[in-house]
Amino acid sequence: MDYNEVLQTARTKIGTKCKACPVCNGVACRNTMPGPGAKGVGDTAIRNYQKWQEIRVNMDTLCEKKQIDTSLELFGKQFRYPFFAGPVGAVAMHYSDVYSDVTYNEVLVSACAENGIAAFTGDGLDSSVMVAATQAISAVNGQGIPTVKPWNLETIQEKLALVRQAGAFAVAMDIDAAGLPFLQNMTPPAGSKSVEELAEIAHMAGVPFIVKGIMTGKAALKAQQAGAQAIIVSNHGGRVVDQCAATAEVLPEIAEAVDGKMKIIVDGGIRSGVDIFKALALGADAVVIARPFVTAVFGGGKEGVRIYIEKLSAELKDTMAMCGAFSLREITAEMVRHN
Repeated sequence: MDYNEVLQTARTKIGTKCKACPVCNGVACRNTMPGPGAKGVGDTAIRNYQKWQEIRVNMDTLCEKKQIDTSLELFGKQFRYPFFAGPVGAVAMHYSDVYSDVTYNEVLVSACAENGIAAFTGDGLDSSVMVAATQAISAVNGQGIPTVKPWNLETIQEKLALVRQAGAFAVAMDIDAAGLPFLQNMTPPAGSKSVEELAEIAHMAGVPFIVKGIMTGKAALKAQQAGAQAIIVSNHGGRVVDQCAATAEVLPEIAEAVDGKMKIIVDGGIRSGVDIFKALALGADAVVIARPFVTAVFGGGKEGVRIYIEKLSAELKDTMAMCGAFSLREITAEMVRHN
């Protein structure tokens, strides 16, 4: 099986909302929600992808040829590559019932662990989503990162208890999910958090705390103040607000504001190893890719995930070699240019 076969098989299983496109750029699914699409007209999801394409790499092969090292250390864990699978919840609702949250996480989390990376897992109104996610992470000795939505404090406490029980090496909260309508209908209401509230949650977590949904330097510094050890530059894949900046546009200013004080991860429209290289050059330590991993699972199960990981890693290694960077720390801003 190769990646094209993964895509072809996925189209027969993934449902009508996702088209399993050769390049997942947000166009075919646009405003499909529930589904893989985005809020409003889908402008933000499309912009996420397009802005990475406007950045070009600077080729330089006048250098000593050395072994390529793509390894990443995060919170004391070693990973083979600087990318992670992104969180997805309510899989059957957004895609098709070929997979449930239980079976999807079993495949994704284990396949990622076997291939040297980790998966972020999703959350949802149904409590079984987090239960399934944390059980899958427990089965791989904690090599996964549960993502908790910004619920009310009581619900968060319940979710974090599952995270600790699973032995997860870190936990994330997708603050950007505050724009999802179902959160706003809760009693007491869930959604955005103050720095003080976030600090209480970070303390409660008991493991390294990652704040997902940072789109400004100011917000990054607030996350740091609250005790986050890492942030994810993210607009929730364009799913929560139209007319938002792309993550590629804001990453450099956020990296400048953070100034090495915590780890920076970025998501949103990153679709190739070349895109991963660009993100690292602009100041990220790692990236998260979500929707294409769904396609990989539906198209080939664990083998599909392995094939996609190998595709990304081969593209990243090739780009590094052609730009004269032989380790992640050698990737610099001078290796990319904006048109």
